[in-house]
Amino acid sequence: MARAVLAGDLVHQCNRIPKPVPRLEHSHNPDDIASRLATPPGASYLKDWIYGGIDGAVTTFAIVAGSTGADLSAKVILILGIANLLADGFSMAAANYSGSKSENEAYARLRAIEENHIALAPEGEREEVRQIFRNKGFRGEDLETVVQLLTSKKETWIETMMQAEYGMSDGGRKPLKAALHTFAAFVACGSVPLLPFVLAFQASATTASALTAVAFFAIGSFRSRWSQRHWLSCGIETTAIGMLAAGIAYLAGHGLQSLLG
Repeated sequence: MARAVLAGDLVHQCNRIPKPVPRLEHSHNPDDIASRLATPPGASYLKDWIYGGIDGAVTTFAIVAGSTGADLSAKVILILGIANLLADGFSMAAANYSGSKSENEAYARLRAIEENHIALAPEGEREEVRQIFRNKGFRGEDLETVVQLLTSKKETWIETMMQAEYGMSDGGRKPLKAALHTFAAFVACGSVPLLPFVLAFQASATTASALTAVAFFAIGSFRSRWSQRHWLSCGIETTAIGMLAAGIAYLAGHGLQSLLG
């Protein structure tokens, strides 16, 4: 009985301990909100950095690992690696430029269609808005109020249709900027596996592997800043993916050297 009373007292005391208040990412003071909304968020080029960085490290190390497996000289490895940095880096940047430009052009084409439909068939477009928000659970007067408000401003109307009907929004991404971010990340991260051969310090696949693993881990950890996952988990995942690609390249190079040697 005494133990039960003691346990009950402990539970009661624990319940009285104030729980930590969750930290908010930004203030909700009206003035702070107005100031924050007055400056719209800029376009994000995070995926261009991550994509370019990982691909640069993977492809350059694949050349280093494959060439080492084929028993090529350090000079040849360095020449192949630098050629890859410039050629493959430019190729990726050009592809990203074309892809980003195509996305912008597709958005502009669909936006022009919506503008034309609103001008020529406004009631039909209002019915589309009505059905979109009916599917979201709005009914009766609430539904009609939402339709009236959203279609009272042309720009809001168009943005609503672009997001709800096509799943697209104008992120403001510049194709040239996206390409430059990709190229810069590719060259920066892709240079890491070549450092041992540039510095002539323990120029071996082992040293290049260690440096590349560090680069992969840094990329993954950096990515965690925009994720809810722990930086260690993101770092390990990226390192595992990158080193798997490197291992495949090394085995391929070593196997070909044995087969053709």
